[in-house]
Amino acid sequence: MTSPIPTPPAAPSRRARVLAVAVAGALLATVAVGYTVAATRRAQPTDTVSAFGLDHGRLYFRSTGAGAGRVASVPARTPGGRGTAPGDDRRATGGPACERFHAAGGTGLCLQRRPGIPPRSYAVVLDDRLRERRRIALTGIPNRARVSASGRMLAWTMFATGDSYATTSFSTRTSVLDTRTGYLIKNIEEIPLTLDGRRYHSPDVNYWGVTFARDDNLFYATVSTKGRTYLVRGDMRKWAAHALRKNVECPSLSPDGTRLAFKKRVREGAADPWRLSVLDLRTLHEHPVAETRSVDDQAAWLDDRTLAYALPGRDGRPSDVWTVPADGGGTPSLRVPDASSPVLVP
Repeated sequence: MTSPIPTPPAAPSRRARVLAVAVAGALLATVAVGYTVAATRRAQPTDTVSAFGLDHGRLYFRSTGAGAGRVASVPARTPGGRGTAPGDDRRATGGPACERFHAAGGTGLCLQRRPGIPPRSYAVVLDDRLRERRRIALTGIPNRARVSASGRMLAWTMFATGDSYATTSFSTRTSVLDTRTGYLIKNIEEIPLTLDGRRYHSPDVNYWGVTFARDDNLFYATVSTKGRTYLVRGDMRKWAAHALRKNVECPSLSPDGTRLAFKKRVREGAADPWRLSVLDLRTLHEHPVAETRSVDDQAAWLDDRTLAYALPGRDGRPSDVWTVPADGGGTPSLRVPDASSPVLVP
């Protein structure tokens, strides 16, 4: 007996087809909008912190103890208002995680390094509440960070190879960002350099440790070439740099603009090579400060009389922040244990 041929289902009506197309279109639109919103959120800068910001009269630093790497602060002055408060460790915490940190004029600069293959580094520009405003991808290991007094000019140094100034096997890249115009100089090594009265050219030139004058135009930095280091004065508008003096590293300009704190090499090799010193820019006379330990840091001026800097910590701590008078007198004082990258917001 022959099986009956099945009757094909009735074709959907025109109205049903239109409705199905409309439903599918709505679903696709919903997916597209969701993807766009998610992508936009990923692309936007995220607020690094909201409750913690740059407050006047506090000393900021990178915590190297509990909450390692995050920015924290302590009161900058004693209750009577007379100078900094050694040993006062009433910390305010909650800042962003940074490898290096500096701030001035309502602007913060946070150098970050993230794990991965390869690791990723960033310069993060922060506002006065330490919320992210711009993020710049970098190559290398974060090393130095500075913000001009007005908050307009930012500079940072990355180790391209090697990780210590005490050896000769390193290369650096120093960048400058004008936050007012957004203009970024990725590497200042191209600035025309005058050395010993002549225009100087060499493939081994490296810059690091920028410090800005209050006019946001002049700056000081270290340049190395042929195994020697020099203090240079640069002019952003003229785009020129002139070497002033040998054996000056990681300069830091005093608030009154008259002196530079710096690392001076006092012995060869990697074992305790540095002595923290101060150079008078008017007389070019220099003197060591009372700190006799080797300071491998770009010192910060807490005021016109006091320097702050990081040293390897006691009892196995990564680092502590110390202070010392800039005039060569007095004695070093432990200011903040478990800390680095000190900077005062006056």
